[in-house]
Amino acid sequence: MSQELESDDVVGVITQQIEARYGITLDELRAAVTAAPGADPGATTVLRWYGHLTDAQEALTRAEDALVAELGSTPGELDDPAMALAHQVNAAVSVRDGRAMVVRYLLDGNAPGNRAAWSARTNGLAPAVRTTPVARPATTVPVRGAVR
Repeated sequence: MSQELESDDVVGVITQQIEARYGITLDELRAAVTAAPGADPGATTVLRWYGHLTDAQEALTRAEDALVAELGSTPGELDDPAMALAHQVNAAVSVRDGRAMVVRYLLDGNAPGNRAAWSARTNGLAPAVRTTPVARPATTVPVRGAVR
């Protein structure tokens, strides 16, 4: 299986996970978030990171294409330009995979520390903590330069 096919599969799988999580297509979710960005902050965040992911995937595809073109033009040993392009592909894969991990984390309702998932489970309400107001001192403190 080629690297390009695997790369496209990453974005495709995450697209399916987003659609399954929200129960609508990605285009419908984009339209809903565009119409009311504050209605579901979790969806807004997921779509922002999904956009970062697709940008990284496009950069990876361009880097792979440049590497393939370089390898096709100079058969034999890898020269410095080809090695530089190979390093660029590796870096692009790392960026794409990191962004994919963020989107997966945001979609995981059981992820430790996932505030978006926590607020979705509790409707954004913080736990009720009973507190009493701090007692203020009964004495007054003179203010320098005040007129009496």
